[in-house]
Amino acid sequence: MQLVKMTAYRLTQLLVVALAVSLAVFLLIRLIPGDPVDLLAGFDATPEQRELLTRHWGLDQPLHMQYASFLGNLLQGDMGRSLRSGRAVVDEVVPAYRNTIKLTVVSMTFATVFGILAGVVASTRPYSLMDTAVMGVAVIGASLPVFWVGLVAIVIFAVNLGWFPSAGMGTPAHYVLPALTLGLYATALIARMTRTTMIEVLSTDYVRTARGKGVSERGVVFRHAIKNAMIPVVTVIGLQFGYLLAGAVLTETVFAWPGLGRLVVNSIVSRDYPVVQVTLILVAVTYTVVNMATDLLCEFLDPRLRYD
Repeated sequence: MQLVKMTAYRLTQLLVVALAVSLAVFLLIRLIPGDPVDLLAGFDATPEQRELLTRHWGLDQPLHMQYASFLGNLLQGDMGRSLRSGRAVVDEVVPAYRNTIKLTVVSMTFATVFGILAGVVASTRPYSLMDTAVMGVAVIGASLPVFWVGLVAIVIFAVNLGWFPSAGMGTPAHYVLPALTLGLYATALIARMTRTTMIEVLSTDYVRTARGKGVSERGVVFRHAIKNAMIPVVTVIGLQFGYLLAGAVLTETVFAWPGLGRLVVNSIVSRDYPVVQVTLILVAVTYTVVNMATDLLCEFLDPRLRYD
């Protein structure tokens, strides 16, 4: 019964978020100056041609009717057609979404592994030279702009050294520079959170008891402390996954990565309403699903967090 209530609550939350985002995106995209008909027909089109295109794409209808039509078609699995290319929106969004998910997963894996490792190492020697060095690097990583890091990485590792490709995707080597660039901030944040929570856990009574019983320091860290320290870290990881997914625009632009970031930027410039709407709704739903999965994982790590 508890699981059913929990699932129903989260599904309701997902539907509310999707509906709110769809309405907000639908209205905001239409506040951007410019008329998509100008881009579709060209500025030298005749009034008759413009009127025909306006009727064809349903842009002559009131906003509430346009939104109702969009939402009704979306609920039936029809995402519409791109105003820019005329192709089905699903054919443009799904490949880009897949590419962004791949990049985000690789970036998040890098950030999680190295962030937790750096945080644990720093926490075992608090306020030492090692701790200061790790946290110093973390602060620098969190402070550098993503686009600057990407450009510097291209100049050093792609142009000067020739180790990795500078743009596009296709081979595992194409993932290295954009994944490291995108995941740098998340790595720094996870490292700092891991260090903070580990220091707190390592000072608790049950850890001191374990040490008093002769448990090795490695056993104390990995068998007793790290699981209890992971709850806030897992929350940060879930949030950062959503941030990386939504914030991949700059990285994808710098590295010419064919993902959602580039697609939504090009679609906004061309006033491609259907593509922008579906893309942002998909990002919002994914972000919400990741947060739900994070909540479930936290409840698994600490049963006290489960609903009564």
